[in-house]
Amino acid sequence: MSYMSGECMFWDKIAGLYDLFENIYNRKVYTGTGKKVAEYINSEDEVLECACGTGAISIYIAEKCKKLIATDFADGMLNQASKKCRHFKNVTFQKADITKLEFADNSFDKVVAGNVIHLLPEPEKALEELKRVTKTGGTIIIPTYINMSKGTGTIAVKFIEKLGASFKHQFNLESYKQFFADMGYSDVTYEVVDGRMPCAVAVIKN
Repeated sequence: MSYMSGECMFWDKIAGLYDLFENIYNRKVYTGTGKKVAEYINSEDEVLECACGTGAISIYIAEKCKKLIATDFADGMLNQASKKCRHFKNVTFQKADITKLEFADNSFDKVVAGNVIHLLPEPEKALEELKRVTKTGGTIIIPTYINMSKGTGTIAVKFIEKLGASFKHQFNLESYKQFFADMGYSDVTYEVVDGRMPCAVAVIKN
């Protein structure tokens, strides 16, 4: 069984419970991240969202953009997201692999990939694809959970890993910044959505 198929099975299994867990454990950040990402979206933007999960960020993007294509590799997550966004006419959902996107170069004004980089064994492939499909002058927005201490965030990671998730990287804010620097990205700004398990939002100009 491949990495991708194994991961799909896990995320399909927990799709129906994911929002419940996040809202109980980390609601402030879970909702705040979507609101923060939406601050970078304009009414004329055509947006691609990778790893949309249950649509927690999608619903905030959809309120602001002209068009949103929301993708994930887990059918269960796509089903949950489509239910959450059923009232929006500007959103479509597709199954996609973030490391092999089937979109043309320079297709989107904004590209979003939330809470997925730390799960990938080869995140550089995903970053290359995100950059490829973003228009010149566009923006790539990558929110990722970070551990500010050895406290509750670390406990949450261990709990989710016991359920079957596979974390390839764990970041604090400084190591998250270094991650992008090591990948060769220099024009990056960062914002942190603070809470029980904070989320660092990397904003990259293409």
